[in-house]
Amino acid sequence: MDKQTLIAHCLTYPNAVEDYPFADNDLTIMRHPSGGKWFACIMHLQGKLCINLKCDPVRSEFLRSTYKGVYPAWHMNKEHWNTIIIDKNVDETLVKELIDQSYELTR
Repeated sequence: MDKQTLIAHCLTYPNAVEDYPFADNDLTIMRHPSGGKWFACIMHLQGKLCINLKCDPVRSEFLRSTYKGVYPAWHMNKEHWNTIIIDKNVDETLVKELIDQSYELTR
């Protein structure tokens, strides 16, 4: 997956909005229109495409211990958010499932 594919997938959720609220245009925020809550933050960290997603804390621990590319979230609450490196270490199907979960948790 590349950045545009992640954004396009996030935009398939009802009323999802793509936003660039910071000076750094590499940081894309996907949010709900009502209330403006984020459900995904897409960016490059240390040259790698990443996405921050909200996750149940128990599942977060499991994902972090199971997948090499899942870490406590960069610049967000580390108990409830994960940073996922978009590469071969985390399956695209799982990434989409985690986006779905994040969307639901932030409604």
